[in-house]
Amino acid sequence: MYSKVMKFYNKNIYISYWLLLITLLVALTIIVGGLTRLTDSGLSITKWDLFSGIIPPLSVKDWQILFSLYKEIPEFREINYSMNLDEFKVIFWWEYIHRLLGRLIGILYILPLFYFLYKKKIKKNTLFSLYLILVLICIQGYIGWYMVTSGLSVRTDVSHYRLSLHLTLAFVIFILLLWNFLKYKYEEKFISYPKLPKYIPIFFLIIILLQISVGALVSGLDAGKIYQSWPLMNSSYYPDDVDIKVLFSLNAFQTPSVVQFIHRNIAYMIFIFYLPILYLIIKNKVFMYLRNIALLIFIFLFLQIFLGILTVLSGEQISLASIHQIGSILLVTASLILVFKNSRIN
Repeated sequence: MYSKVMKFYNKNIYISYWLLLITLLVALTIIVGGLTRLTDSGLSITKWDLFSGIIPPLSVKDWQILFSLYKEIPEFREINYSMNLDEFKVIFWWEYIHRLLGRLIGILYILPLFYFLYKKKIKKNTLFSLYLILVLICIQGYIGWYMVTSGLSVRTDVSHYRLSLHLTLAFVIFILLLWNFLKYKYEEKFISYPKLPKYIPIFFLIIILLQISVGALVSGLDAGKIYQSWPLMNSSYYPDDVDIKVLFSLNAFQTPSVVQFIHRNIAYMIFIFYLPILYLIIKNKVFMYLRNIALLIFIFLFLQIFLGILTVLSGEQISLASIHQIGSILLVTASLILVFKNSRIN
């Protein structure tokens, strides 16, 4: 009996390590992707070569060819027309590393997955979830290129809607990977305590994901560079450069000041929504097993709001904006652990 338990444990531990590795790589890709956006590097590679694109430029001629392709798009002609080759190399490397990480995730996910399937080491009740992740990784590659194409012909930047979709899907993949990692690592560990209603921590995670999506719209519109004040937007709660009616129209998500307004207020809503959850967990001894993670979420949430304010006040300074995005990864991670712990109760 002991040998069977150990065999089961050893089988699961390799799968959990594999899932953890991919989860960390996805997190790193999100961070690099954010820096790629913040440095306006996303359009530096104007072609999508799945295999040949793995090899970076190796000669001056290669660099000149890539730079000449970049010179053909509106971003160069209208904004970066004075850019030289050395400056182009800087933005190229950000986009190259971002794409390379995407390829690495695909390879390191697909090959071990097929190996574990061949060895029959994956449990049947997780097959659908792992296949879904595979499909989403493939779709994410397409959406990444679909996003880039939006800035190659008419626009001087990528579509903020496509950017938001790209980032949101990255977080969905991250959540699914982390969830499966937790399932494999802690499958046999249950706690016989009462639990919160499942919809409460799940809804909390959903509105955080919604906020991340809106945050991508803010980034795509450079909306963080206007109204560099807090708590008011200049001298008013609602931005004074646009009519209040726009907030309730289809143009709301195309208006930078309104998008920043929405992003701010969703942050307030998340914080207010979480306070009674934290109070409920701390007040009731039956939720003792959730206290540490609940307090950690509160810390991450407070820091994330603080970083968001600093990012606005700085006019979307790259370092602060990047740390703000890292904070969103930490907040999602802690919130998902809360969902997981609350769901693993008998």
